[in-house]
Amino acid sequence: MGMRAQDRFGQTLREAPAEAEIPSHRLLLRGAFLRRTASGVYSWLPLGLRVLRRVEQVVREEMDAQGATELLMPALLPMDLLERSGRVPGFYLELYTLKDSADREWYLGPTHEEVICTLASTELPSYKDLPSVPYQIQWKYRYAPRPRGGLLRGREFLMKDAYSFDADEAGLMASYDKMVAAYEAVFSRCGLSTKMIEAQAGLIGGTVNHEFVQPADAGEDTFVSCDGCGYAANTEAAASVPAGSYASGDPEQVVKVHTPGLVTVDEVAAFLKVAPRALAKALLYKSGDGIVCALIPGDRELNEYKLSKAAGGEVRMLADHAFAPAGLVKGFAGPVGLSGVRLIADRSLREATNLVTGANEPDHHLTGVSAGRDFTPDAWEDLLSAQEGDRCERCGGGLSLKRGIEVGHVFQLGTKYSAPMGAEYTDESGARRPFVMGCYGLGVSRTVAAIVEAHNDDRGIMWPRAVAPFEVAVLSIANDAAAAGAAADLAGALEARGVSVLLDDRAGVSAGVKFADADLIGYPLQVVVGRTFRSSGRLEAKVRATGERTEVDATPDEVLRVLGTCP
Repeated sequence: MGMRAQDRFGQTLREAPAEAEIPSHRLLLRGAFLRRTASGVYSWLPLGLRVLRRVEQVVREEMDAQGATELLMPALLPMDLLERSGRVPGFYLELYTLKDSADREWYLGPTHEEVICTLASTELPSYKDLPSVPYQIQWKYRYAPRPRGGLLRGREFLMKDAYSFDADEAGLMASYDKMVAAYEAVFSRCGLSTKMIEAQAGLIGGTVNHEFVQPADAGEDTFVSCDGCGYAANTEAAASVPAGSYASGDPEQVVKVHTPGLVTVDEVAAFLKVAPRALAKALLYKSGDGIVCALIPGDRELNEYKLSKAAGGEVRMLADHAFAPAGLVKGFAGPVGLSGVRLIADRSLREATNLVTGANEPDHHLTGVSAGRDFTPDAWEDLLSAQEGDRCERCGGGLSLKRGIEVGHVFQLGTKYSAPMGAEYTDESGARRPFVMGCYGLGVSRTVAAIVEAHNDDRGIMWPRAVAPFEVAVLSIANDAAAAGAAADLAGALEARGVSVLLDDRAGVSAGVKFADADLIGYPLQVVVGRTFRSSGRLEAKVRATGERTEVDATPDEVLRVLGTCP
């Protein structure tokens, strides 16, 4: 027989702790799946661990089906690995670090590109060993300044990370497509309706990359979706076209206006009695050894990720002390007469006329500035963060903003890690070449939260059968020996047929509490041995996802028939 409710380690809660702000967090705590150990760190109680292991198994089966092979790498890693790959500066603030008695520095792995490269160097010596896709399911550690949402943003989390090793770009593309197929199968089996969206690479790096996002109001990711062609992308990477033109009639004469102490768009717009979209704001950044000026409409926000791509490398806001030595005036920079600075303008301003811009002079702005006549940038680029109401670059359809939970991220790395790590194979001619790599992350613990966000109601969780802690809950609510024996026999018979069963025959617990716990925990099928059994020998079966109730004979075949209708 399966687990008995009275033997379960963990108590359901009538109310969620005040810290729980989103449905998945509230329900996982109330249903005795999780308990908070520290901020962003959770203990998995038996019910939660069963769900986690079932999601793991789905991931494992789909990865294996695509020819990937499982291994396990250590969580405790020497710091010199990150130093060799050059990732220490960007990653250090996210690391948990420690020192041993010999003063050697270590870190807890946030990801394992460096480790897998060292292994590939010895285990994949020849082109004959390629392609290869090793993966692991391992706990990861990243410092989150403000953990939130329970499992959505934690400091310890379970992740499946895979790494593809190929001889060339064509091989990488084939491996990438296989991993995309694996992810689509995983999320479908887990009852999710994820969207694969274009994304930015972040600290992992590489070129092409995509996120798998589960639409959810509680999600931390914001993405745009086209109502025409289906294009979808993270707002950091999304290409969009602003609705409406920034052309404002025939070009007027440029006039210098005294604007004492007015540096924000709203201040200048109010002073000149114009709309914010009539301004073009010049934002100054350090880029390598030089300075780059991003010129964008006054009513829009700059996308720094896009600026970095346009500038050819990482950018950071120009420090206050760097303005004067470069001949720049903080708060009053503009494109007209700008020198010694690389000017990159957003493409939406290409036909703009009669703009208000900084005059590159303290306390002054210019009016009547027109693109082409008064300034010519070094490049026209897409620099804006996409927003609701923009148009799709591909089809002209409308873009809408949506929120979601990132549950997977896949990257085409190329030789970003293999080259600096010296991870090489011998090709057919005997030459040594760096592996062409991809990496593929899937948040196993985060997927648990995403499932709950997608499958819940005001009574609790509705687990899809593939990942439920138990497929069937047998509830014994009749206070007689015959009913109790029938409930135990049915639970045992179902287990013998390969069905996971929770038997709730707790003495002294009311039927109402048993029903409430079953709904809260979210078993796909509830089978009640109660009054109907005493009167007719039949049972009541309830499908949790639909609420549909039906009477069935007290046999495992009948219960299995109804279970087959559960999603």
